[in-house]
Amino acid sequence: MPYAVDFVNVSTVGLESSPVSGALAGLRANEARYYKNKYDHVFTVSAAEEEPETLAWVNRVLAEERGIVFAARPLEVTSFEVDGLRMAYVFYESGLAVNVMYSVEAGGKRAVGFKLAEGMDVPEELAPRFKFARQKSKLAGEIRGSFFVVKGEY
Repeated sequence: MPYAVDFVNVSTVGLESSPVSGALAGLRANEARYYKNKYDHVFTVSAAEEEPETLAWVNRVLAEERGIVFAARPLEVTSFEVDGLRMAYVFYESGLAVNVMYSVEAGGKRAVGFKLAEGMDVPEELAPRFKFARQKSKLAGEIRGSFFVVKGEY
């Protein structure tokens, strides 16, 4: 059942099994606040098993672009379109959030972003290949993030 993420009253709904559920909920709320403020979009997530096509699309981009397959269990996903960008998110039990930004227009911005909730280690699938920048967030504490540019067509 879809859940509209509240960034005023942060909740761990759907993320309870994560060892960093509070920080992951803050990270999810941080994303919700960004999309509400920038695009007036309500960030709504569903359990990963309720949107298998979104999870499959994100997994395909990761695997084909960089050979990345995460061992962590996906908890929630969302996909939506804003301002000519197709966005897809996967929130993992480990505290990892992955987003794919894919411009609908040819030649537009296309990238994959990784954000790590405070308290989680860098996943072994990313550790040797990516450097993470740090960002402070009132909702999520310290977020570490990295990204790569998508070159293929999906």
